[in-house]
Amino acid sequence: MKVETLSRLREVEAEILSRTPESSPEPSLDRVRRIMELLGDPQHAFPLIHLTGTNGKTTTTRLVERILRESGLSTGRFTSPHLHDMRERISLNGKPIEAQRFIDTYDDVLPYIQMVDDQSVAEGGPRTTYFEVLTVMAYAAFADAPVDVAIVEVGLGGGWDATNVADGKVAVVTPISLDHTRLLGDRVEDITLEKREIIKAGAIAVVGRQEPEVDDLLAERCEEVDAQLAREDAQFAVTERDTAVGGQQITVQGLAAVYPDLFVPLFGEHQAHNVATAIAAVEAFLGGGEQPLDHELLQAALAEVTSPGRLEIVRRSPTVVVDAAHNVGGMRALRAAIEDSFTFTRLVGLVAILSDKDAEQMLIELEPVLEEIVITRTSSPRAMDPKTLGQLAIDIFGEDRVTIEPVLIDAIDKAVELADEGGAVGGGVLATGSIVTAAEVRQALGKTDT
Repeated sequence: MKVETLSRLREVEAEILSRTPESSPEPSLDRVRRIMELLGDPQHAFPLIHLTGTNGKTTTTRLVERILRESGLSTGRFTSPHLHDMRERISLNGKPIEAQRFIDTYDDVLPYIQMVDDQSVAEGGPRTTYFEVLTVMAYAAFADAPVDVAIVEVGLGGGWDATNVADGKVAVVTPISLDHTRLLGDRVEDITLEKREIIKAGAIAVVGRQEPEVDDLLAERCEEVDAQLAREDAQFAVTERDTAVGGQQITVQGLAAVYPDLFVPLFGEHQAHNVATAIAAVEAFLGGGEQPLDHELLQAALAEVTSPGRLEIVRRSPTVVVDAAHNVGGMRALRAAIEDSFTFTRLVGLVAILSDKDAEQMLIELEPVLEEIVITRTSSPRAMDPKTLGQLAIDIFGEDRVTIEPVLIDAIDKAVELADEGGAVGGGVLATGSIVTAAEVRQALGKTDT
């Protein structure tokens, strides 16, 4: 990358980061709608698959995009948050947007963002937020490319999420559970009412496994807006699953056909369900759920799927696995996946959690699979203080199983040392607790590809 390009890229990133962060969204679509109107509504220039849920959104988004790209379509993918580079969020044909294109897109949309900012501030309102700017940039970049289809993950919630200025031909809802309760409500029903707003009139709603009360509210929304509903275990399902070297082998009953012998290089039963949901979403998009996908094409697409930071092995001897589980539901799925897909003789946890999460319950979910736990913190300003988190861990694990290492790199070294203790064969380290934890451990161990 040219020096001047890199310099300008860093300036653009700094300007975007100076805005209100995505952890503190402004619950309104007004600003984004105004900007999009000034730009000529680029979000309507391509068909869209819209995804929400609490866990599994990013992996399912990547799965849908990979299958569609294998089908010959030009794709735009919008996910959040990123692991290492802001440009990861806006991907064209499976690759992060190029630096110069990122800069050019920002420069193109900035005058319109500033017009809306000036108007909003004059009316006593906020400036466009960090996430709203990136959403505007994504839709502008996808329209300019142009793409055949955009696969878009919400940032937070659904109804007032910035991405919801677009209407999805297919709306995907991955499992919903409690998270971001400060913003979305402390009942799963409240969270569902917000997330279900991405289901638009005439769309096909592809819904992963849900609690009964969630299912009922999603079905109610589909009836209200005349959307077609396709539920996991009713219209599509995982019918067979076996662990395999490097992943798992599954059979999926899709909306239009049965797809046997699918190898997926992802670990855990929850990932098998993400695959089934993704297949149903692609069927819904390409043929209204009535046309089977080419089986060999599907096999080829799934064999190449990656999901960085999601039960990802980033080192051997000892094995270090990173996972971005950042809430109770994610930690529950992680524990099940460890029990299902790995055979560690001794597993040491390396855990850093953000302060606005239910850390106690997350640790309770994780405790049965860990011999010991090393508590640390990431560089995030939202990171929980290691002493506070460490005391929670001591209450759950017992003092003899807990080590507190406030500096992440020292914590990694300590966890590796504990995993190898006594010359144990088959020891491993599980680094988890937040997306930032997964990213920073990945990077510390030399993994920056996404």
